[in-house]
Amino acid sequence: MRTIAMTAIGGTEVLELLDLPEPVAGPGEVLVAIAASGVNFMDVGVRQGMAWHEMPLPRALGVEGAGRIIALGEGVTDLAVGQRVAWIYAPGSYAERIVIPAAALVPVPAEIDDRTAASLMMQGLTASHFTTDFYSVQPGDVALVHAAAGGLGQLLTQIIKLRGGTVIGRVSSAAKVEAAKAAGADHVIVDAEGEFAAEVVRLTGGEGVHVVYDGSGPATFDGSLASLRRAGTFCWYGPVLGGPGRIDIMSLPRSIKLGYAVFSDHVHTPELLRARTERLFDWVREGKLRIAPARDFSLSDAAEAHAAMESRATIGKLLLIP
Repeated sequence: MRTIAMTAIGGTEVLELLDLPEPVAGPGEVLVAIAASGVNFMDVGVRQGMAWHEMPLPRALGVEGAGRIIALGEGVTDLAVGQRVAWIYAPGSYAERIVIPAAALVPVPAEIDDRTAASLMMQGLTASHFTTDFYSVQPGDVALVHAAAGGLGQLLTQIIKLRGGTVIGRVSSAAKVEAAKAAGADHVIVDAEGEFAAEVVRLTGGEGVHVVYDGSGPATFDGSLASLRRAGTFCWYGPVLGGPGRIDIMSLPRSIKLGYAVFSDHVHTPELLRARTERLFDWVREGKLRIAPARDFSLSDAAEAHAAMESRATIGKLLLIP
């Protein structure tokens, strides 16, 4: 079975296509033939040595995907061979086949194709959590969304709009403006240097935004603080680009609320996972949520996919197609 694994900690050159033994489903597990695997910044962080330290090398990468069940382990009764499923966290998803705990899988409706399902799991559940549990967007709220042309940024924008909010999107280049606007951003700021706060404050009549969604790393932290209104909420996420360093809590301005958002803290049971995913699938079927076309890479081109993601020049989701 072909699998992409990292043979050492480092750059894209450590990714290798290996032929590993066929996996076998054990009790409570399911064997899935993978149709599409999502590429995420988390995978880049693992490759760079930021996580999964306990796993030996070579270390199979990837956590997200969609496919079809080809075998059931003992005790699995709520799923069936041939059924299409998707998942958000199953280490080793850069592969042709994978064994996954049954509780970690969600059924995929017939109307949702594999590539859409694989594009939606990580970023869709993250965007849903950010805009409901972490900060419940209300009608009339104004949000600043960084990387608004990316896969997560486009989904954040659409869900904020669904909930009655206004979106100020920030993108790093003029080439990304159209994608951010197509997702529904009311205003788009082009900025690659972290100098956006003055324009955000101007667009909000001097008030600032109710919430900032910032996964762009330390370069934007101060600008995001300056973009918030009194008692605004700062949603910080994405560990790969690093944190802002030590923070003196008494220096935080305007009584703002600052937090590091991790969706698994709120989507922490199989029941919640399936309920939240079903809601996302319903939004797609009803035309309320649009998944931008993904950029496909073959499994053997995983290094190229990582390089594209690290370039910060991509728009939308990146997928590996075994």
